[in-house]
Amino acid sequence: MGHRLSKIYTRTGDAGTTGLGDGTRVPKDALRIEVMGECDELNAVLGMVLALPVREPIRAVLTEVQHRLFDLGGELCMPGYASLSAEDVTQLETDLDGFNAALPALKEFILPGGGPAAAACHLARTVCRRVERHLVTLVRTEAVNPHAPAYLNRLSDLLFVLGRVLARDEGGSEVLWRNDHGRRRTAADQP
Repeated sequence: MGHRLSKIYTRTGDAGTTGLGDGTRVPKDALRIEVMGECDELNAVLGMVLALPVREPIRAVLTEVQHRLFDLGGELCMPGYASLSAEDVTQLETDLDGFNAALPALKEFILPGGGPAAAACHLARTVCRRVERHLVTLVRTEAVNPHAPAYLNRLSDLLFVLGRVLARDEGGSEVLWRNDHGRRRTAADQP
């Protein structure tokens, strides 16, 4: 890192613009900035997961993901710069396959939950999907590393599987979605 922050505020963004890594000033609500912020949000939610008791190797995998998300933020900050690679996507697939192998097959949708770490992991999954959706929109108008959308797509799948693993680790159970065909439950329906 070339520059260290010795002063946190600069006042350069007070008029509603922010600087990219190449020196370009853009509106703070530009889509590229939105995706960067959502990437940061996803990283923070993963930090919440890691603040809970999470066993190895899940901890190691999520910590590595945090580093790659920081790399993705750097890519977005420096148009034309690429850090994520096909190998990063393949690593997620390997991790996903490894964790999924021990899980029972799903026949129904599950509701998010299962324990604090599992629920936080499901929250991370939903944030990841939002980042992915907005990145896909950005790709339509600006150059972005082609591995970035694939990475986020695979990451959301991994987070789903890890949510299931963590539910079991925490002694919780998965709540299967109940298809009541639109019927609302009332107090009279309760046991």
